[in-house]
Amino acid sequence: MQETPSTEGHCDPRFAAVREAFEDNFRTRDELGAAVTVQVHGETVVDLWAGWADAARTRPWERDTVVNVWSTTKGVTALCAHLLADRGLLDLDAPVATYWPEFAAAGKEGLPVRHLLSHRAGLSGLREPLTLAEFYDWEVTTARLAATEPWWEPGTRSGYHAMTYGFLVGEVIRRITGRLPGAFLHDEITGPLGIDFTIGLPEKEAGRAAELVHPRTSSASAQAAIFAQLEPAAQAALANPLVGVTEANSPEWRAAELPAANGHGTARAVARLYGFLAGHGGVGGHGGVGGVGGVGGVGGVGGVGERRILSAAAVERAREGQGACRDLVLGAGFAHDTECALGLWLSGPNASYGPNPRAFGHDGFGGSCGLADPESGVSLGYVMNRMGPHIADDPRKMALVEALYTAL
Repeated sequence: MQETPSTEGHCDPRFAAVREAFEDNFRTRDELGAAVTVQVHGETVVDLWAGWADAARTRPWERDTVVNVWSTTKGVTALCAHLLADRGLLDLDAPVATYWPEFAAAGKEGLPVRHLLSHRAGLSGLREPLTLAEFYDWEVTTARLAATEPWWEPGTRSGYHAMTYGFLVGEVIRRITGRLPGAFLHDEITGPLGIDFTIGLPEKEAGRAAELVHPRTSSASAQAAIFAQLEPAAQAALANPLVGVTEANSPEWRAAELPAANGHGTARAVARLYGFLAGHGGVGGHGGVGGVGGVGGVGGVGGVGERRILSAAAVERAREGQGACRDLVLGAGFAHDTECALGLWLSGPNASYGPNPRAFGHDGFGGSCGLADPESGVSLGYVMNRMGPHIADDPRKMALVEALYTAL
């Protein structure tokens, strides 16, 4: 039990249960600094932050504090891919090699784009060791992925592409648009609509970034021991290279383009971006910005000051289940089989994103989360800096999700 810091922001009285759960995370679940935002049909009904942005507790968490959200970034990268598909520029059933000819090597000539989005490409990691310097080099890593052979027969099962996902989906985005995913996201979505989320973190913004802090209950040696017991495809996914809190707090990590893992943003930004995946928009933005069709090129205007990024058909396509299975990489972390859609995970029997089995979202290493529920018109963003030890469904996140649906 620890003292509850002062909670800032606002919470609609109808969603008082979310505020209670948020504050209880500090009292009973070792929260250090965090923020949570909930939108319902584009209206922000919860926007709270509290705690500390650093381990020494010298910097309060502020309204505009940003933090590395790890794999919650993947849902945002998927949003970019679905935007291109919505504009008719990306066919998810076309071979990856249609857009990225070098990818046809090692028997991958027919592998479709949807297998990249759904972690079913068999490319969970590289076979040869990858140094951090090589990992941060976009050209080196994508060239090696294009040349490598899959660990398993593509399409037969999922095996979480923990780090390779961003390079694989991101290189398809780059081949179509001529821009890396971070630039595409900024030019087409976050810049025009004023959404505080970036892939990587510009050096000028470093003063706003929260410091990630190790969980109290784990150590690097314990983590390494666990990884050593994994199958080769899982080891490649999670430990080649092995990265954690120390790396993610470094200038080199923040400067890199890692569309699977180094998105930085506020809970407000995560809720808004996942809100587009839920089929609603949010206040802000002006018209298209050129490039590949401009913001809202298909979705159109959804109301006064609101812009829906994806069409209804694109939202449905994003949550098409690709087959439930025991994931080759994450399987031990769940009591049930899981099912990935096209870039996000379905709530399913775990109720990872609430009681609607077709709600979907993405967790980030350590606890963060983005949630989209088209049936309820709900999106949620949760970000924090005290890393938790769970693979997914961190108890702090689950407490917030359960409270949200209790309020609904």
